[in-house]
Amino acid sequence: MAYWLLKSEPDSYGWDDLVRDGGTEWDGVRNHAAANHLRAMQVGDEALYYHSGKDKAAVGVARIARAARPDGGDGWVSVRIEPLRPLPRPVELKAMKADDALAGMAMLRQSRLSVSPVGDAEWAVLLRLAGE
Repeated sequence: MAYWLLKSEPDSYGWDDLVRDGGTEWDGVRNHAAANHLRAMQVGDEALYYHSGKDKAAVGVARIARAARPDGGDGWVSVRIEPLRPLPRPVELKAMKADDALAGMAMLRQSRLSVSPVGDAEWAVLLRLAGE
């Protein structure tokens, strides 16, 4: 299993929206690096659901429910995600930046990416920070 981080503006489509809907198509990604990460996702992989914008915190864990399929033309893709569980407490960006074990995390190195990988050790640290 691989781990990921998915960023969304809570005012556009937040964690509560994902829970209410029971899942969503993660589409509209128009960045080549982020799209490559979507292509690498497999059913059963897990992803932190991160509220960007003013919140700047991971708030829940989602599951990849369907692997990549075409999203419009030009080679773009989407995946289906479903909510698994909210985090016991949000993991704020400042806490991520303050933890030396997360210094190499892709999201911290390329903060503009909406989809990024999370390593196994990073995943464990993030869940610890969340109180799991």
